[in-house]
Amino acid sequence: MRLTRQTNYAIRMLMYCAANEGNLSRIAEIAKAYTVSELFLFKILQPLVENNIVTTVRGRNGGVKLARPAAEISLFDVVRVTEDNFAMAECFDSDSECPLIDSCALNSALREALNAFFAVLGKYSIQDLIDARPNVRMLLGIDELAPRAVAAAH
Repeated sequence: MRLTRQTNYAIRMLMYCAANEGNLSRIAEIAKAYTVSELFLFKILQPLVENNIVTTVRGRNGGVKLARPAAEISLFDVVRVTEDNFAMAECFDSDSECPLIDSCALNSALREALNAFFAVLGKYSIQDLIDARPNVRMLLGIDELAPRAVAAAH
């Protein structure tokens, strides 16, 4: 199974917010860190907000932040809300004309594989991804923003 670009960047956006814990993250900063368009990230934001994965704060000093701790957001949570279709083969579609649809061993094997895929994604959280790279803040350019944020507060 291949995940969409939307899912890939949704996970990356959540990683950025987790690495920037305690602060609001601006879409412009996230877009810059990953060299992706702000418009694309705004599109991804909606299902994440609707499913209580992130929360937004409007206004001049607004931004996004995780709606719950990063350790409580599994990769499966993200994939479930960002992927439209989990059909691994044509026969997964409800309009399939295959005469074996209800008794096909291939369909059964693929469904088992998909459930195993989901189970593995369920084992990993956004926090696990952050913890795997101790220098993630530096790699995302978050540490460079910190002095500016402190200076702006004074």
